[in-house]
Amino acid sequence: MNIQLKGRTAVVTGSTAGIGRSIAEGLARAGASVVVNGRTQERVSATMQEMHDLFPDADLIGVAADVATPEGCAALFEHVPQADILVNNAGTARLNNFFEQQDREWLELFQLNVMSGVRTARHYIPGMTQRGWGRVVFISSESGLNIPKEMIDYGVTKTAVLGVSRGLAELVAGTGVTVNAVLPGPTDSEILSNWMKAMAQEQGISQEQAEQQFLTTARPTTLLKRFATTDEVANMVVYVCSEQSSATTGASLRVDGGVIRSIG
Repeated sequence: MNIQLKGRTAVVTGSTAGIGRSIAEGLARAGASVVVNGRTQERVSATMQEMHDLFPDADLIGVAADVATPEGCAALFEHVPQADILVNNAGTARLNNFFEQQDREWLELFQLNVMSGVRTARHYIPGMTQRGWGRVVFISSESGLNIPKEMIDYGVTKTAVLGVSRGLAELVAGTGVTVNAVLPGPTDSEILSNWMKAMAQEQGISQEQAEQQFLTTARPTTLLKRFATTDEVANMVVYVCSEQSSATTGASLRVDGGVIRSIG
């Protein structure tokens, strides 16, 4: 399969590291003009330089904006008024104790993990439907189906993302715009990798041993028996952003290594 996205503009929120960074690279490799987004100019500039080194001919736009806020989204829209492809990747997770959390922590996470995607979709999708073509991808998580007790708030936000994605797919049916959600499982992303490094140091074991311990205790249903790479997740996202994925919409596509024990 030869995926060609030349002439398409792709916005990838939260794309200076981890899964978002790999998605941005995958879309650039396919020929799309890619908008790299992060909260700080320093990280955006560093990512832009590194991607230019990888893809000297790539058309890249860097926008430093905190999409967890209405003001940050407005800044993104001012720099990039229209897009053909939108990947709502910005998000985070925090280990916590449900009974010790404050309302503020729930609301802050909801703003980043859910409302950032709501705002960007609300802005970019109307233009896509007018032009008769568009691809929207929400990065959810297997935690949206298997709510983790150590971060219930995160699981709830990822469940909400699935609802937004399916609802929007229904809303734009027949317009040439597809909307899908991708559900990674344990992935060697910046956030989870940092957790594993900290766990390894605390217990005096290797990071690989820490990852295996995590899978055994927290995700025992994994069939992959290892963390996925960010590129493996990005491969699915690049496909659903392509011309070839035109019949795939309203779907929740799992790249979870078989963690979720269901056929459907």
